[in-house]
Amino acid sequence: MEKAELRQSLLKSRRSLSAEEVRQKSDRLCQHLESSPLFAQAKTILAYFSFRQEPDLSSLFGTNRRWGFPRCVEQSLWWHFWKPGERIKTGAYGINEPHPDSPVCHPAEVDLILVPAVACDAQGYRLGYGGGFYDRLLSSPEWKSKPTVGIVFDFAYLPQLPVEPWDLPLSGVCTDEGWRLENTILNLR
Repeated sequence: MEKAELRQSLLKSRRSLSAEEVRQKSDRLCQHLESSPLFAQAKTILAYFSFRQEPDLSSLFGTNRRWGFPRCVEQSLWWHFWKPGERIKTGAYGINEPHPDSPVCHPAEVDLILVPAVACDAQGYRLGYGGGFYDRLLSSPEWKSKPTVGIVFDFAYLPQLPVEPWDLPLSGVCTDEGWRLENTILNLR
């Protein structure tokens, strides 16, 4: 199955989830993240604001960490610090973003990146939304060495995805059923 067809099929499955199912699955996923030493040791984490029934990580945002969130600026992601209660705005793609005036988060400050995805596979590859924003970010020298965890509901964790030459594997994948892929170097548990 081609990427576009697979993406549409998985997004349709995700849209079929009820709000209650999304909440329950998101809560379980967050519990698995919180139980990881990698997460526990991270002081600055890049995340995302849930959109179109993505796993919702908002229950984690009140923890005593620094959180960075993306803003789409042309064809790039810019990361800004954000705390619950601070202003957000709707970006060009209808996704919530930190206000442009919020402090910028630089790569040297980041300990962990939680990466949204349509799907992830057993080799750590990610199927995104097709815009290439995360592919460009994660392949750049200043971000390449950061631990990355794909965040998907378990039905979107697949044995294998179609892979392009520019695709880079993630360090790990976490779902509502637990850690599905772990890079032992990162000691995710």
